[in-house]
Amino acid sequence: MTHPNILILMVDQLNGTLFPDGPADWLHAPNLKKLAARSTRFANAYTASPLCAPGRAAFMSGQLPSATGVYDNAAEFGADIPTYAHHLRRAGYHTCLSGKMHFVGPDQLHGFEERLTTDIYPADFGWTPDYRKPGERIDWWYHNMGSVTGAGVAETSNQMEYDDEVAYNATRKIYDLSRGAEARPWCLTVSFTHPHDPYVAREKYWDLYNDCAYLQPDIPAMDYENHDAHSKRIFDANDWRSFDITDENIRRSRQAYFANISYLDDKVGEILQVLEDTRQEAIILFVSDHGDMLGERGLWFKMSFFEGSARVPLMIAAPQMAPGLQTTPVSNIDVCPTLCDLAGVSMEEVMPWTTGQSMVPMGQGVERTEPVAMEYAAEASYAPMVSLRYGKWKYNRCALDPDQLFDLEADPHELNNLAEAPENAGTLAQLRAKSEARWDLEAYDADVRKSQARRWVVYEALREGGYYPWDYQPLRKASEQYMRNHMDLNVLEESKRFPRGE
Repeated sequence: MTHPNILILMVDQLNGTLFPDGPADWLHAPNLKKLAARSTRFANAYTASPLCAPGRAAFMSGQLPSATGVYDNAAEFGADIPTYAHHLRRAGYHTCLSGKMHFVGPDQLHGFEERLTTDIYPADFGWTPDYRKPGERIDWWYHNMGSVTGAGVAETSNQMEYDDEVAYNATRKIYDLSRGAEARPWCLTVSFTHPHDPYVAREKYWDLYNDCAYLQPDIPAMDYENHDAHSKRIFDANDWRSFDITDENIRRSRQAYFANISYLDDKVGEILQVLEDTRQEAIILFVSDHGDMLGERGLWFKMSFFEGSARVPLMIAAPQMAPGLQTTPVSNIDVCPTLCDLAGVSMEEVMPWTTGQSMVPMGQGVERTEPVAMEYAAEASYAPMVSLRYGKWKYNRCALDPDQLFDLEADPHELNNLAEAPENAGTLAQLRAKSEARWDLEAYDADVRKSQARRWVVYEALREGGYYPWDYQPLRKASEQYMRNHMDLNVLEESKRFPRGE
């Protein structure tokens, strides 16, 4: 195929350390393991920003949050920023989204021609942090530890209801595509909200992990005073003092999280089975927007550059890329140029402003040496934070905090900050120079504060008087569904059947 079909399977808050080479052996994830066996697997893939909206805008555009302006979960994703959906659609693709992408602002498509569901999160500016008020908790939307103390079994939840709808619409769309309703090549993005907390799972998946050996974190909770400055800010933002977290809470939270990986595996299996049953071929990409700390050090959720929060699973099954394991660090900002490369679509006009680069050569044996960059400027931060993963090193910088330098080969749990070690002075100086060449933290901070202040004014203004929501309203053309009097029944029944009758 000149322009191959593309299926993107995206999940939310899936810890990449659980995917050292596809799903860990002990995870009950047969469909993802089957997909991994035919994929180029990236063991050290990172989010551009460990939070939903910034990470997703970066994934779609190939640009860091400092370029997109999507600093946090309530920052508008500009309609003039090209995404992979724009690039592919411009080249003749039908582009479709089923599920979450956490777009904020009045543009709720960003290049998708069709969107099958609404989003699970609000599209307005109501979740805007405020650097003018460091330490303030915005209680009605900030994470708290109730997700951990409330972990357990349920047969339905807000998130299960959403992901069941996402999978149903995705499989239905694949059936439609198989029946010739769309002559163009297609790119279908299916984006789930699991295994994002709250840590609640259906019993059939929960029971798979009753005897799991991984229900306690490798690194137990530490005293608050022993944490680095940013981790303390995360604890405070999560209102940790209002909760008594027990070993049983931790066990149940992790069990539910693992159970929801298996729930997702079933959803992925349903989608891939329909693709196979309808005899369609597609490049398949599997990725998450960021990870989850899962109780390591006592930290939960994301918002951190530590591996559990920042590393994501990333697998690509494509004819142009050899199956196997890649350990060189990559980023989810590399997804947009990679998809365009695989589809034979040029990004030349915007490449000077695109930070990501294609991963296709890595699947063909080409070595890559550039560092991977991350940014964070959202809740639990009081100033922008930046990070570089370069070889075995991770270097974190923030104007408010001491530098951090970790050797991830010798210290995979990032327990030993080597920034003050004399023997690492040269490495520190080299990485600091690379970081300073890339980021002006003072200017970055000013941009974030300007964005936040503007959004607070706009949000409060638009909540007065008549309110028109930006949340996506899925279109249902009921008069074009099933059987209607302007349709020929004989033609209809034959056209909706796959395979066709004799």
